[in-house]
Amino acid sequence: MVKTTDILLEAGTNELEIVEFYLEEEPREEGESKSYKAFYGVNVAKVLEIIRMPEVTEMPEVSHPAVLGAFNLRSRIIPLLDLALWLKKKRIEKEPPKVIVTEFNNVTSAFMVSGVTRIHRISWEDVEAPNKYVSALSSDSITGVVKFSDRMVFILDLERIVAELNPALKLKFDDNVTFDEHSGYRALITDDSPLIREMIRDLLRQAGFQVEKTNNGRECWDRLVELKQRAQEEERPITDYVQVIISDIEMPMMDGHSLTKRVKEDPVLRELPVILFSSLITEKLRHKGESVGADDQISKPEITQLAIRAANLIQGRDPI
Repeated sequence: MVKTTDILLEAGTNELEIVEFYLEEEPREEGESKSYKAFYGVNVAKVLEIIRMPEVTEMPEVSHPAVLGAFNLRSRIIPLLDLALWLKKKRIEKEPPKVIVTEFNNVTSAFMVSGVTRIHRISWEDVEAPNKYVSALSSDSITGVVKFSDRMVFILDLERIVAELNPALKLKFDDNVTFDEHSGYRALITDDSPLIREMIRDLLRQAGFQVEKTNNGRECWDRLVELKQRAQEEERPITDYVQVIISDIEMPMMDGHSLTKRVKEDPVLRELPVILFSSLITEKLRHKGESVGADDQISKPEITQLAIRAANLIQGRDPI
């Protein structure tokens, strides 16, 4: 059994630690006898531990054939998903499989894989966004690609997989909450997921915000630098152009912690409130956002809280 909870990574360094694992797949070309290893990765911060294949109990009325059942781990009942089946790959069992137990969005899940290789520490700058071809081959479950000298490692979007299996975990608006539609607050948002960007934009517009979107922390930072220069040239405060920044944490090129650190170290931009909105915000990891100066941190899928707490921060009130 391998535990990963003791692995620490300083926030704001734009570094990422991933657990690399693989799926042993059927030969890709007809007539070949040699199997093919496909390498994948997941953020260490989402991994509780890696275990041998447990005894699994079938679950009634499972939502997807890839769900093999559930198992008991220290009095916790955890659903187990065959990752190869989910990705529509045909796995060959050359050795006993391993199980990666994860926790994010306050949900514990487990994924069966062929084997685990090692842990890598890399820069987010080395993580490339997947092209449309890669996304299509992986059921749109890949968020990034890391190229090593001898292979490529695909970063899996486990959040999407878990949300597809459990619709209750998807982002959704609370229709009982009303907003001041005439607030006119200006928000700059950044998230590498097009779906989440659109949902955040729609919610904030519903709450009366003017919204500008960016795709990752680097793009967001470059836009902030542009707005700061414009504000200085026009001799106006930065808040005339943007009043709150809402950022995911896991993003190619620059992550949310590094973005927040840069904002809070800048003499002009530091007055802008930064809200981190991510599945990585848990009681164990909240200190990372605090260490880089985040004004508030909200765990997905609590999207309705974003508008309320953003407005409070802009008004100088406590976000809660």
